[in-house]
Formats: sequence, C-alpha cells, structure tokens
Amino acid sequence: MKQPKENKARELGFAFVAGLVFAVGLGLSGMTQPSKVIGFLNVSGDWDPSLAFVMGGAIAVHLAVNRFVQKRGRPLLADIFHLPTRQDVDAKLVLGAVLFGVGWGLGGFCPGPALVSAAAGQGSALVFVAAMTVGMLIQHVTAQAPKPLAEATGAPPPAKST
Repeated sequence: MKQPKENKARELGFAFVAGLVFAVGLGLSGMTQPSKVIGFLNVSGDWDPSLAFVMGGAIAVHLAVNRFVQKRGRPLLADIFHLPTRQDVDAKLVLGAVLFGVGWGLGGFCPGPALVSAAAGQGSALVFVAAMTVGMLIQHVTAQAPKPLAEATGAPPPAKST
C-alpha cells in the first residue's frame, strides 16, 4: 500500500528532526571527537568515562520513551510497529559486530558521529565515511549475490566427476 504524499512528507520531516536532535546531542556531548571514544576504550591509561554517561543517558531516555510509545498501540506515522522478530545469533551478526567494534576502536567513530563530523568538514571523518560507504556497498552487493542452486533449494550439491 502506497502512502499519501502528505504522510511521506510528515514522515521525512519527523526523521529530519530526529536526526537533527541526535546530531546536536552528539555535538554537545563531544561524541563527534574520536579522542572521546579512544579515551573511553583506553582503560589502562587516561580513561575517559564520559562516553559511558552519554550511553547511559541515551538508554534511560529510550526506556522511558519506549514504554510510553508502546502503550499507544500504534505509531504516529504508521499502522503498526515494525519490530524485529529474529532472536538468533548467527555468524554474520557476530562478524558484523566484530568489524563494527574494530572500526570504532581504530577510527574513533561510529556511523552517527562520523556523519555529523563529516558534515562539519572534518577530514578524518570524511575518510571514515567514505570507507564506511564502500563497506556498505560491498555488503549490499554480496548480500544480493545469487546463491548457488543447491544452497537456494536445499538440494545436495552435485557429485564431483573424476
């Protein structure tokens, strides 16, 4: 079912405002500075716990707002809530989490702060966002690649001829 134009415009407007609030929050908390992330991860040196306080604050706000939103019965801009249903942990999830963590630790950025910093013209963030975009494109292409017939149908692979 296609959305009317006014609903799509309202949805984009809300998304823009939410992104703007997120970006301002990242900037005010200093989380667009890679030194904050590196300082948080450096537990054996000059440890900076400020990232833990920002995360804790975000989690607390989410818990409070999520309870209120779930009691509404339906979201403001859709007919139903679109919540994840998968509960399994597979190799792709673990590998993705590891790559995310390594990239975060090495670069000092995760996607949100990287985009905010790149928009502000920070050179290292521009490089990070470019590399992140390439990684996303590689993932998209490999996820869309056709599966071998045996894998797609569940049939056993053909016997090798000698």
